[in-house]
Amino acid sequence: MPDLSTPAPESKISAMFRALKYRNYRLFFMGQGVSLIGTWMQQVALSWLVYRLTDSVFLLGILGFASQIPSFLLGPFAGVVSDRRNKHRILLATQTLSLIQASTLAALVLTNLITVPLIIFLSVFMGIINAFDISARQSFVIELIDDRKDISNAIALNSSMFNLARLIGPSVAGLVIAAVGEGICFLGNAVSYIAVLGSLLAIKTTPVISEKKQLPVLQSLKEGFTYAFGFPPIRSIILLIASISLFAMPLTVLMPVFARDVLHGSANTMGFLMGASGIGALTGALFLAQRSSVLGLGNIIIRATVLLGAGLIAFSFSRIMALSLFCMLFTGFGMIVQMASSNTILQTIVDDDKRGRVMSFYSMAFLGMAPFGSLLAGALADLVGVNYTLLICGILCLAAIIPFAVQLPKMRLLVKPIYERLGIIPQVATGLQAASAMTTPPEDQ
Repeated sequence: MPDLSTPAPESKISAMFRALKYRNYRLFFMGQGVSLIGTWMQQVALSWLVYRLTDSVFLLGILGFASQIPSFLLGPFAGVVSDRRNKHRILLATQTLSLIQASTLAALVLTNLITVPLIIFLSVFMGIINAFDISARQSFVIELIDDRKDISNAIALNSSMFNLARLIGPSVAGLVIAAVGEGICFLGNAVSYIAVLGSLLAIKTTPVISEKKQLPVLQSLKEGFTYAFGFPPIRSIILLIASISLFAMPLTVLMPVFARDVLHGSANTMGFLMGASGIGALTGALFLAQRSSVLGLGNIIIRATVLLGAGLIAFSFSRIMALSLFCMLFTGFGMIVQMASSNTILQTIVDDDKRGRVMSFYSMAFLGMAPFGSLLAGALADLVGVNYTLLICGILCLAAIIPFAVQLPKMRLLVKPIYERLGIIPQVATGLQAASAMTTPPEDQ
């Protein structure tokens, strides 16, 4: 008979969702999940609205630039604020302002008062909100998880939630736009913020307050910059994220053109393409969620980036809907695995008192470089076409991973002492021994 006093080994399914056992994280996860569906609906509807009103690829680039440039300019200062202030309260403020922005956009569109300058203004406003929201949200996760070894799982689940929303949101947006227009998408996004505000109000945490004496803002900013870019593993990851954001994120801006002019479809076509990317990304996030350790993520980053670049190149040549959807699956998988793996490593090795600033540099690289890519891609697409533009972007993604791959052995040596201090390496060794013991028949012991 089995020994009923011995706890059963954790199943793969329960291990994949282990961060949800924490009440605060569970509330955060559910609220963000609802809100992100609305966010994706708004993003797709906004791009389609601008392209419908203007027929200009360049203005699509301007839209992307306007919505994301504040993250580049304000990201570092937002990181200082996150390290000094209560992140919970920051998120309550940013989500309330986001609700106001979405409600205003919905009202203007539904009353036919919307204009392109107003869209650009509201996009800049949303970008300012996001600069503070993303920095606080990225560093807030650690306050929701009691056991640090589950941080990587929480980050992977965040990515799963983000990409499940990316799967649902654009697909719903395509159907809604075709049926009743873009305005209802913006209204739906505004309503979705009620869920995230409710979850944030239900969360009870003890703020992580640094015992170090607070430096003046500029000096604190300099300290964070020196720390992040003076340590090669952090520097290499941030620079890689910046490169991928610059070269790969323009795909989202160019998507309406591929949907309407290359594949000769409608808003539904764009929704299907975004949905396929979301399926690939969700698969990638679940792949990361089932991993038990941060070890080995360096090689995974390299492979995921190669897959992303190859996917972009293949998509640029496709003129067939089925093939384009297939390419988007691999592109979405590579993108999220590369980004989430990089995020996981950063969150693991960074000092707690500098977490907000480092994650602001991550957000600055991820979102702050995207507007430059959008602007350049929009201008280049007007000159050589969207197909050649995306081909060039895919080739540059492949080139960007080369420096990271060359430096990986050196970076492993530098992070090894951190992993040992955190108990990650011994825990892995103990876990392997335990697994070996469980798979050994009793008579052989």
